[in-house]
Amino acid sequence: MSSDAGKKAYVVAMVIQVIYTGMYVVSKAALDGGMNSFVFIFYRQAAATLLLVPLAIILERRNAPPMSLWLFTKIFLYALLGSTVSMNLHNLSLKYTSATVASATSNSIPVITFLFAVLLHLEAIKLRASSGAAKLAGVALCVGGVLVIALYAGPPLSPLNHHRAFAGHAHAGGGNKQGQWMKGTFLMLLANVTWSLWIVLQARLLKEYPNKLLVTALQCLLSTAQSLALAAAATAGRRDVWRLRLDVGLVAVAYSGFVVTGVSFYLQAWCIEKRGPVFLAMSNPLGLLLTVFCSSFFLGEVVHLGSILGGALLVAGLYSVLWGKSKELPPPPSPCLDHASAIICTVKQGSAASDGDMNMDGVKLEEKRIKLDSQV
Repeated sequence: MSSDAGKKAYVVAMVIQVIYTGMYVVSKAALDGGMNSFVFIFYRQAAATLLLVPLAIILERRNAPPMSLWLFTKIFLYALLGSTVSMNLHNLSLKYTSATVASATSNSIPVITFLFAVLLHLEAIKLRASSGAAKLAGVALCVGGVLVIALYAGPPLSPLNHHRAFAGHAHAGGGNKQGQWMKGTFLMLLANVTWSLWIVLQARLLKEYPNKLLVTALQCLLSTAQSLALAAAATAGRRDVWRLRLDVGLVAVAYSGFVVTGVSFYLQAWCIEKRGPVFLAMSNPLGLLLTVFCSSFFLGEVVHLGSILGGALLVAGLYSVLWGKSKELPPPPSPCLDHASAIICTVKQGSAASDGDMNMDGVKLEEKRIKLDSQV
């Protein structure tokens, strides 16, 4: 990879974390402002559908293979698991906890995904190797981090800004009742579990039906219908909760639907293609730092020591699993293994052989000259 592409990958990874930081902050502000979490997910998915479906029709309608009823059923179930259930659990937990907790627990997603891959025999743990021990240690650290966030609040850290940029009633971290805080933390963990399972299943689905944009757009469309049914059941008889106003709720819906789904998903795909999924996962802790700062500055959110310590354990667990994964990767190929390098090596070897032949010819000529001189 060229140095310019490498620098771009770092910039793109930072932009992705900034986008997700904005999602945590504006979503928390919208929920604190009284927006219903189920209605919020419906509007978010509807906005994403408006963006992705036309793009999928324009770009992939000609090369899209036929879809069987069984495949459509699987896509429907994956949309229910990875979008409808996961996102609703996430927003419901965000209502009880804080943006910092949401960002901190997101570091557990690569670890949980790894666990599902092991259970489905897509990954293996070598218990006697250092890489296997690192993976198990990472899982234990992630569990410890979630327990610390849920069970230990600790002393509050003073917010950077006591005047909130977004209006609404604040639910500042440890200010919630302990029962609600624990409930929100474990709901957030459950949301990450469903999302991680979706990631593993999605990888298999794309092998069966490789049109990524079409599959994503169809899942958004199906999730919109599912979220509408769920929100209608949860808000029966309350028409006022469906009304969108010119406030932070509208900003959160537009931002989550268009920027997060539209822009960040494309950037993540580009970054993974250029540097791999491990590189992108390594940038997750930056999102936690940004979220702590922004939630404190814009929301006046009181961050507790327990959230910071739990987040640190989650980050340590993430890096431990990633280190174990990196130790099991095959060594890079030798310069002469691939076709282009083999040609270069052959040319170099031929050049070296030619130089050797020329040197031998020179030695023979010199010996003949010495013999002639001695005869004279």
